Amino acid sequence: MDLIKYTHSCVRLEKEGRVLVLDPGSFSGREELAEALEGADELLITHVHPDHLDPEPVHAHLRAHPRTRVHAPAPVAAGLREALGEGHEIHDAEPESVLELGGFTVRTFGGQHAMIHPLIRTVDNIGYLVDETVYHPGDSLVVPHGLTAPVLLAPIHAPWNKLSEVIDFVVSARPERVFQIHDGLLSEHGFGVIEGQLRTFAAKYGVEYRHLATGERVAL
Repeated sequence: MDLIKYTHSCVRLEKEGRVLVLDPGSFSGREELAEALEGADELLITHVHPDHLDPEPVHAHLRAHPRTRVHAPAPVAAGLREALGEGHEIHDAEPESVLELGGFTVRTFGGQHAMIHPLIRTVDNIGYLVDETVYHPGDSLVVPHGLTAPVLLAPIHAPWNKLSEVIDFVVSARPERVFQIHDGLLSEHGFGVIEGQLRTFAAKYGVEYRHLATGERVAL
């Protein structure tokens, strides 16, 4: 299975001619999203925020490709069904379930977004473990009970996290490799500070931290 990293939290997985895309959000831009979604068989959405689901280009893609199967938290799936109407495979994703998606096996975890502020309502958030190999947590740093994921996608910067929490997330999950997601607000200096610390702490626990450039492909 190959992983291609796109801007922020958008990730594309390819395996044996099948394509699964996670979180095509607004930070990617229209051309990049079109590339990420090209030929997608499966689309997984962690939560409703636009940096994880850019409605207009995703709606357009699904109208043009109605056989693309979508799984998303129930409120997100309901919104997609309302916007797109009949003739689309849009399913509610519930935590603690197993999805058999045409060659991909996906386990779900969750499910609420990390707290930004007590006066900001949290939303549903589902994390996805694909083929017992790669875990995309969406906007959450909770390590699910019993999770073993050789490859962890770590949200390294957000209004709702701090570096110590990211380090603890990586250390607690104990993957073999870590790649960054949720990085769209970082400058070059920010990457240097955050990733330097993550790389150092990860190495203490035998974990490899690696930065992926936008569009970079890696074999899992």
